[in-house]
Amino acid sequence: MKSSLVSLVISASCVLAGCSGGIGRATSSGLDRILQENVRRDIFYLASDSMKGRDTPSPELDTAAAYIAAAFARAGLRPVDGSYYQRVPLAIVSLSEPNALRIRRGAGERAWEIKTDFTPFEMTATRSVRASLVFAGYGITAPEYKYDDYAGINATGKIVVVLRHEPGEEDSGSVFMGKRATDYSGVATKVRIAREHGAIGVLVMTDPLNHTSLAPRGFPWPSLSRIIPKDALALTLGAEESTKVPVVHIGAAVIEQLFGSVDSLRALQAAIDRETAPRSYAIEGTDAYVETSTDRRDMSARNVVGIMPGSDPRHRDETVIIGAHYDHVGYRRDHVPGERYIFNGADDNASGTCALLAVAAGLGGLPSAPRRSVFCIAFAGEEKGLFGSEYYARAPLLPLKNTVAMLNMDMVGRNHPDSLQLIGTEGSPELAAIVREENRHEGFIVAETKLVSGGSDHMSFMKRKIPNLFFTTGLEEVYHTVNDRPELIDTRKVARVARLVFLTAYRIANDSVRYQYIPKPISLF
Repeated sequence: MKSSLVSLVISASCVLAGCSGGIGRATSSGLDRILQENVRRDIFYLASDSMKGRDTPSPELDTAAAYIAAAFARAGLRPVDGSYYQRVPLAIVSLSEPNALRIRRGAGERAWEIKTDFTPFEMTATRSVRASLVFAGYGITAPEYKYDDYAGINATGKIVVVLRHEPGEEDSGSVFMGKRATDYSGVATKVRIAREHGAIGVLVMTDPLNHTSLAPRGFPWPSLSRIIPKDALALTLGAEESTKVPVVHIGAAVIEQLFGSVDSLRALQAAIDRETAPRSYAIEGTDAYVETSTDRRDMSARNVVGIMPGSDPRHRDETVIIGAHYDHVGYRRDHVPGERYIFNGADDNASGTCALLAVAAGLGGLPSAPRRSVFCIAFAGEEKGLFGSEYYARAPLLPLKNTVAMLNMDMVGRNHPDSLQLIGTEGSPELAAIVREENRHEGFIVAETKLVSGGSDHMSFMKRKIPNLFFTTGLEEVYHTVNDRPELIDTRKVARVARLVFLTAYRIANDSVRYQYIPKPISLF
């Protein structure tokens, strides 16, 4: 889970008793299988030093996947398409040659130097393009903010030039969630939007109004640095290769060629910010040649899946997804003897994974399956950029259109014994109401956030407008340190979170209505 949770604005509300009634005999038989001692056993295994931090990809992550798959099988969950695994294609990317940027204005063409004047991003293609240029402001198309940098311009077959960040970055009154950065501020989002508008290349500039350093940093490629470790390479989703375009970060000298001066660009940006209105235009008489090259080493990780098929012929094709990521960030390779060097990731996110295993065990204790299918997924690669859940959303094993809800658990084992944060309630109010009603049996003091955020795997489903909720007990001082160890986990609390998620999922799976998803802006911080 990403550190964006630190700055979430929380609106605490003690959940009141609802109208769900008492726990029935069928539900009780499932709850009887959700045991604290099993949670403790699982967490001391998954967060042990032998797992070396469950990095993506790594042999230890594969070992954890096998452990989870075996637990799903013991619980009685079935494989999907004959397997408990979904392969997640990944690629380790290094910068290759050649790389070039040449810009032609009128009769003159100037060639620019890599690292000094431009640097490729990690999501760049191995490809060369030549095309005319279009300035597309911040490179944002955001209907929910009534803002579109591409309105009135044609980017098809063009190379677009875009600013980093978003309008009003330092303005607390900005329609883009004030000073809180949204998903639109990320370079990957800008590139996706550019491709959707037909662009064949992207030149990215640091916005000069709010940032003094305009150096073209792009991705910190080891081959361009004397101090970056040679193995500090980019990990990307291999499935993206066919859709990539050349993407480079340009510096001040290139900006001067395109806009006359940095001051001219700064004034243009100030006008966009002041009016929250695009100032996009075709850069007449100018074209560019962009060539970027990378080497890819194909890798893979695995999502672990298990399903309880529904019992109602009319609704068994509908699925409730319960998810948690099982990877963490690995270990320090440059450690000294005697010091802790393994990032065990007990809370982040062995705790959520163990809660998922507990829910699976609860499903296995039911005397009969609910009406809808319940699909448990342990995601790989969350710490690298939501890779496992993003790949599932792109290549689902079951149709996304039939996914009625996604319940995500990430970091559920720390802080006050009765505290719980619930993220996404404004986007999925009907699901939130079910949690409130079922919480009468567990008695958590629930803090509901007003923002749909949190930087975890539910976001891959949120982007597809699938109703979702994110269960977490919040950050603590050992987050992403070597001190996030299993002995600090409140295993009773993890089991209680699992019970609440089980009860919620059981209610959803026995329902017949399709829930509303209310699109909300996604905050990164």
